[in-house]
Amino acid sequence: MKEIVDTDDAPAAVGAYSQATTTDDLVFTAGQLPMTPDGELLDSASVADQTEQALSNVEAVLAEAGASMDDVLKATVFLNDIDDFDEMNETYGTFFQSDPPARSAVGVDALPKGVAIEIEAVAVK
Repeated sequence: MKEIVDTDDAPAAVGAYSQATTTDDLVFTAGQLPMTPDGELLDSASVADQTEQALSNVEAVLAEAGASMDDVLKATVFLNDIDDFDEMNETYGTFFQSDPPARSAVGVDALPKGVAIEIEAVAVK
C-alpha cells in the first residue's frame, strides 16, 4: 500500500507531488532542490553547496520514511550544466563514503526555479 511521506525537515513540495512515497519496503523521494526547509532557495550558491542542501533534503525525507542514506539503492542527479559533475561528485561522495548506491548523473537543459542541481533517490526500508 502506498503511503505519503511529509516532513518539515525538508522543503515543502512546490507542485502537485509528495516529498516521497513509500511501500512496505521501498521509499521513492521526489527530486530535491537546493532549498532550505524554510524555503530559502540556494540558486546562486556554488554547486557544492547546492549539492549538499539537496542531499540534506533527501536525507531528511528518508529519515521521515524510516530509512537513511545507507539504505539508498539508486540516486539520480540532474545537473543544469554537466561540466559541474566533478564539483557535485566531490560533495556527493561525502554523503556516501562506503558502499555507495547506483547512480545516474544527467545533464539537462533547465531545472525548476533556476537551480543547478536536483537529486532523487530510491531506498529500501
